[in-house]
Amino acid sequence: MSSAADSAGPPPVATRAVTESTPRREAVRRNVLVVEDQREIADLVALHLQDLACDVTVAYDGIVGLTEVESKPFDLVLLDIMLPGLDGLEILKKMRAKAIYTPVLMLTSKSSEIDRVLGLELGADDYVTKPFSVTELTARVKAIFRRVDALSQPAPAAASRRIQAGALAIDPDKRVVTLDGQEVDLTAKEFDLLLCFAQNPGRVFTRAQLLDKVWGYSHSGYEHTVNSHINRLRTKIEADPASPHYVLTVWSVGYKFTELDKTAR
Repeated sequence: MSSAADSAGPPPVATRAVTESTPRREAVRRNVLVVEDQREIADLVALHLQDLACDVTVAYDGIVGLTEVESKPFDLVLLDIMLPGLDGLEILKKMRAKAIYTPVLMLTSKSSEIDRVLGLELGADDYVTKPFSVTELTARVKAIFRRVDALSQPAPAAASRRIQAGALAIDPDKRVVTLDGQEVDLTAKEFDLLLCFAQNPGRVFTRAQLLDKVWGYSHSGYEHTVNSHINRLRTKIEADPASPHYVLTVWSVGYKFTELDKTAR
């Protein structure tokens, strides 16, 4: 949170564009919004995002951050949870309610898992917990950019085919899932996770492998992220999440998708 010393410094600036003074490189430049009220953290994050060929806008206030994200397109939003004016979870909720599907990386100093889970449930793509290392932060940002770039490419013909598994149907091109003919409301990451399973029926994935394939990184200590997503996915596609039919647990190893010839019910 901002301290009283902040208000005694230079005149308050709600947002600030941060760009490099050196000539632009040929790398694709990204527009990134950082919504963080702790100025030292915000400025440090902006500095390292510049090294990733990003043009950064910083908002030190939740209300201003929401105004920014509603008024111009960004490739990524780094969003703190504890903010003056409007907290990060409320900003994320309003973004998704207005169909603003810009990828969101949550920054949080809270140790409670409920806040992280709630952020993911509302549609955040990933999170880092303060204090975080610059290496971890940049790795997660690059992983999100890789996923966005991959989704923008034409899908291979084999991967584009509609997948039918019993009453569950997955359209990779339209990113639509239906169950008994009714569309299932999945977050982007839940869809990616389900598609990864369904394209590899019967294959057992460890949590670390799923982190690498779906999130774009494998970082020790974050396997519970996979567990949380699978639990929420099961509540949406399984008739009985406690006795799953599609996404199966392989004890002491990981998870697998049921083999397609066993999905009739």
